[in-house]
Amino acid sequence: MKLYGMLDSPYVRRVAIALKCLDLPFEIDQVSVFRHFDRFAAINPVVKAPTLITDDGTVLMDSTLILQHIEDVAGPGRTLRPHDPAARVRGLRLTGLALAAGEKTVQIVYEHQLRPQEKRHDPWLERVDGQLKAAYDALEEMVDPDGWQCGETLCEPDITLAVVWRFTHYMLPGRVDTSDYPRLTAFGLRAESLPAFIATPLD
Repeated sequence: MKLYGMLDSPYVRRVAIALKCLDLPFEIDQVSVFRHFDRFAAINPVVKAPTLITDDGTVLMDSTLILQHIEDVAGPGRTLRPHDPAARVRGLRLTGLALAAGEKTVQIVYEHQLRPQEKRHDPWLERVDGQLKAAYDALEEMVDPDGWQCGETLCEPDITLAVVWRFTHYMLPGRVDTSDYPRLTAFGLRAESLPAFIATPLD
């Protein structure tokens, strides 16, 4: 398998870490949807990161759908899905909130980096900022800072939550005050100390 996209994308990074946690062999080509648009378009004309080329040459995109595929090919006994039904629902809730926070982070970054200042709409930015913090407020209430979120072992929701938390602070330093989110901060540090995270650096 070959993964395309930059590791400063939380969507690319969550897939890369999941692949490592499942011990699935893959190559990564850190091609940018901005700086290398034409080269990426030759791989996937939609130019969407992450893009995964499967072993049979199928082009897949969207991190959640790619994660479904790699779970299917991982084989018996290897999974990042919670086993217990209640834990799966909890995991879906956590993943949804984390992905919402990631989406709002991206929107704020794009607004500041791609849109000319004179065309920015401050009320919209304030709304997105409120959505970002609402997602993290909900996650702060849910997260267990001392354990994994859906059982005794690391699961995909843990990966997504930690990756998005790190992404927000990397891309928007100071916008979300870590002192307001001690549980998320502690959890993020725990996850980022794992070998699969260390081997898949954002920067």
